[in-house]
Amino acid sequence: MFTSSTRRTRAATIFALAAVLAVAAPVAEARPGSGGGMGSRGSKTFNAPSSTTTAPSAAPIQRSQTQPGPAMGNPGMSSAATQRPRFGGGFMAGLLGAGLLGALLGGGFFGGLGGIASMIGLLLQVGLIVMVVAFAVRWFRRRQGNPAPAGYARSDLSGNSNPGGYGAAPGTGTGAALGAAPRGAPQPSIGKVDIGPGDYQSFEIALNDVQTAYGREDVQALRNLATPEMASYFVEELRANESRGVVNRTSNVKLLQGDLSEAWSEGRMEYATLAMRYAITDVTIDRRTNQTVGTGEPEALELWTFVRERGGRWILSAIQQGR
Repeated sequence: MFTSSTRRTRAATIFALAAVLAVAAPVAEARPGSGGGMGSRGSKTFNAPSSTTTAPSAAPIQRSQTQPGPAMGNPGMSSAATQRPRFGGGFMAGLLGAGLLGALLGGGFFGGLGGIASMIGLLLQVGLIVMVVAFAVRWFRRRQGNPAPAGYARSDLSGNSNPGGYGAAPGTGTGAALGAAPRGAPQPSIGKVDIGPGDYQSFEIALNDVQTAYGREDVQALRNLATPEMASYFVEELRANESRGVVNRTSNVKLLQGDLSEAWSEGRMEYATLAMRYAITDVTIDRRTNQTVGTGEPEALELWTFVRERGGRWILSAIQQGR
């Protein structure tokens, strides 16, 4: 039988344990890309990566500058558009009927040239207006139908829409379009890419370099290691941490298991998606007190997609969470 003092003692113990747990650092994933799938995988951005032993499946990409075209996500758009009546069809038919009716009411269909001449004049004026409107509509559609190529950052946080060196061909110093073709443009043909030991070594080095640069909040290094799109997402995350008064420190990255999900080419661009399970020290620290306020899981399972111009250097273009 429990006395009231015993109950009070146990309650105090429970409250003390709760206080300790509240003070202890909660588990909080804060490594780059842990918030959800982001980036671009060319024409395969909205397709699930091929299953591997390391990652049987992957979460879909949620943030991307690649826009679904008619072949991706809107397959019925073209056929529906062709079934719409042409502009002015019913309107012109109505005017023609009205003109004929007016001619008949005015004096019969053959009752003089006055009614017919006025009807023809009206039709000519309306036809001219329709031609002008149709020309203006086509002109505006052409102007709006060519968005920026996917993979380019529309604007980074420093206000520069195309930082030098992003995705540039070796030695050119200018940015290259790293992603799918613009919406409405013909999709490039898909080819095969052979991945060798040197490529796998580059992927493992990139895994370490990106995590280290993120932990140091080294924006310039991240811009050299990733596409403009991915770098802009990283900068957003770092600034969000800064606004909350915390900093994320990632270190001790070690690849535990990895395999190739798929590798392909689109025109002059080459892509490779890797499933990687790796160990990592992921700690969130209060900037003011330098106290640990959160820790991440000691292991992560992700799919990283890399892109390069044929013969160039691999850079990161997408991260998805494995499962």
